[in-house]
Amino acid sequence: MGLQTVFRAAIMGAPGSGKGTVSSRIAQSFGLKHLSSGDMLRANIEAKTDLGVLMKSCIDQGQLVPDDVISRLILSSLRGLEQSSWLLDGFPRTVAQAEALDSVYDVDSLINLDVPFQTIRERLTSRWVHLPSGRVYNIDFNPPKKPGLDDVTGEPLVQRDDDSPETVSRRLKDYERQTQPVLEYYRSKGVLETFSGTETNKIWPHVHAFLTRKIPGNQQAMGKA
Repeated sequence: MGLQTVFRAAIMGAPGSGKGTVSSRIAQSFGLKHLSSGDMLRANIEAKTDLGVLMKSCIDQGQLVPDDVISRLILSSLRGLEQSSWLLDGFPRTVAQAEALDSVYDVDSLINLDVPFQTIRERLTSRWVHLPSGRVYNIDFNPPKKPGLDDVTGEPLVQRDDDSPETVSRRLKDYERQTQPVLEYYRSKGVLETFSGTETNKIWPHVHAFLTRKIPGNQQAMGKA
């Protein structure tokens, strides 16, 4: 078989934990393919693949997409990447999905971003959006030049329903309930690595140092942290 040259990881973190930022930095610094399950799902729905049509039907009826459908879709997307190092983002979300992934691929590391829920609540409820453009502002660290107005158009900003305090609290509780068994699953396999903190820029150096040790040398890209 020779030395391992492929590194496969998944990343978990609550909504607002900075997971997207950390994922893109990992991809840039280490050359891993960043595979977002949300992007894969949307691509399949838009392309009207068999699985995409099935998923859209579930979503339209307000039903959860079954684990086996999600797993089949993600695993089919991973075909052809046998020789690639990748970072899965948004999958697995349940133990059944983790077991389906494990039946085909060995996950070398499960990176868990542990950000206090109070920090996330403050982060998300401070977020305001210019809907037509998608520009996002944060009252604390990226405020608009004029309160409540978009910098470019001067049009009003809104707070998405998803970012209301009540909705954020509910989403965080749902996330914790759903993902705790997945974290325990990977802890039992000895591949769970948790990074705790309140700021992405302070968590990132620890993630970078860990992956520098963990990833086979020839997998690292030349990009800087």
